[in-house]
Amino acid sequence: MDYKKLEDRMNKTTDVLQENFSEVRAGRANPAILNKIKVDYYGVPTPINQVAGISVPEARLIVIQPWDNSILKEIEKAILASDIGINPNNDGKVIRLSFPELTEERRKELVKEIKKTAEESKVAIRSIRRDGIDEVKLEHKEGNITEDDLRDAEDRIQKITDKKIEEIDTILAVKEKEIMNV
Repeated sequence: MDYKKLEDRMNKTTDVLQENFSEVRAGRANPAILNKIKVDYYGVPTPINQVAGISVPEARLIVIQPWDNSILKEIEKAILASDIGINPNNDGKVIRLSFPELTEERRKELVKEIKKTAEESKVAIRSIRRDGIDEVKLEHKEGNITEDDLRDAEDRIQKITDKKIEEIDTILAVKEKEIMNV
């Protein structure tokens, strides 16, 4: 049984969760929300951070300064077409994204969303655990490992799983605190 491979798959799941959480708008300006937005740059869909400088001069403001002013309108269109829920303010040189203060209701909604996302990650981790246990049971069935080795492998896989579930709970708690205390 290759425990390293199993743990790597679980690590990918937690990495994806953290990436998804970084894109959640918690009332604070976070350039990560622009990660999935592509701009039509001479016919090629290009990430915003490859065609413009992105800065956060204030807690609730992102400034996007394109290196080529001719794509200012394209960036604005891409932001409007995305689902980030922020209207860009174009002054002819830069685009400003102002983040409004989150209402208590919206914060609770966001917490529900992140809890759902965290639960989906836990399900994915458990699925990886099941795959690992199925693999060692197959090895046992084929006579490659003993009953004791099977039990040891199942225990080890469960410990790895418990550690990852705990990690997801920690990531969730940090993000939940960030959203509720903004």
